[in-house]
Amino acid sequence: MKYIHRTLEKFFLNAHRQFPVTMVVGPRQVGKTTFLRHLSKDNRTYVTLDDPIVRALAREDPELFLQRYKPPVLIDEIQYAPELLPHIKMKVDREHKTGSFWLTGSQQFHLMKGVSESLAGRVGIINLQGLSLPEMFGNSGTPPFLPNSDMKTGAILELDSLYRIIWHGCFPAIAANPDMECGLFYSSFIQTYLQRDVRDLAKVGDEMRFLRFIRAAAARTGQLLNMADLARDADVAQNTAKNWLSILQASGIIYLLEPYYGNLTKRMVKTPKLYFLDTGLCSYLTEWTSPANLEAGAMTGAVFESWCIAEVIKSYWHNGQHAPICFYRDKDKKEIDLLIVRDGTVYPVEFKKSASPKKSDAGHFSVLKNLKMPIGHGALICLCRDIVPLTDKIDAVPVATFSG
Repeated sequence: MKYIHRTLEKFFLNAHRQFPVTMVVGPRQVGKTTFLRHLSKDNRTYVTLDDPIVRALAREDPELFLQRYKPPVLIDEIQYAPELLPHIKMKVDREHKTGSFWLTGSQQFHLMKGVSESLAGRVGIINLQGLSLPEMFGNSGTPPFLPNSDMKTGAILELDSLYRIIWHGCFPAIAANPDMECGLFYSSFIQTYLQRDVRDLAKVGDEMRFLRFIRAAAARTGQLLNMADLARDADVAQNTAKNWLSILQASGIIYLLEPYYGNLTKRMVKTPKLYFLDTGLCSYLTEWTSPANLEAGAMTGAVFESWCIAEVIKSYWHNGQHAPICFYRDKDKKEIDLLIVRDGTVYPVEFKKSASPKKSDAGHFSVLKNLKMPIGHGALICLCRDIVPLTDKIDAVPVATFSG
């Protein structure tokens, strides 16, 4: 399969020149190994801890492992041998060379604890998600998304093409291969995730109950998180639901978008919104059997919003930046889907599955004057074909603008 260039390449190579250890984390199947093997150009040793013999050596004799696999080296799935981390620390402290170790890891929950304890100050940690829309369209140099008056319309995305992308999801194996059987891919993904990651992270005894919990979470994408409601539908205690949700978050499956607090906390809702970062996985878990059924179904708006949020997040993460995002909702139920807060300025964004945007669709933007902060250009991301000014400060923007 042809390699798809990733936005993260430039940032990763800069980090590689600054740190002795550079680690790429993210969910399974997002292309971490492919990404690093492409960048290495076969100029560094590759070893995977998926191999049980190699894994046993790394765990039982880390020093011998590092003598056998000398830097520059790419170690895949480092979470299977955390015993290596202190020995990597000692080696980089002796040699003082940047770019010595490239690591990948899929289980961020426990992995980050070990890395922060062993490699603090010596490692650059980089988050890779599935393919972004610009990467799918061959525009991997696209900067982080920010509404402004200079935005340009990207490639035209018709409704059926858009929902085909949303339904397929962003894992490279299926995003780059439209003929792949999505159901088989996601079924295998869930089984691997349950059998390997979840068992290690949470010691879940009842996998079917955990699967029911993931399905219940997927059905709530784009909604305010109601932990009691989620726990009841999954038939688990609230403490269990909270723990399992933290695992989905740590392993890169979901994102909890926090509300804007500011100085108006008494008037604002403090509950986060839950989003699945891959809408293909979300569609599979909620049993939408085709792009057309998803587009016409009850979850169409929520999944559209989830996909848009994920695109914004990836535009920042894949440029090596923190995503400076939140949402607005007050106790009068006035809501703005997304606020991007950069350099002290608030940029409001609304998502609407409509091809005929109206000024009233962004009507709640006016409440932002109460924040006593500079308000930047706003955007209504929708299904229109061209950028259309709604006011002098708000544009209706085609969803394809994400493509760069």
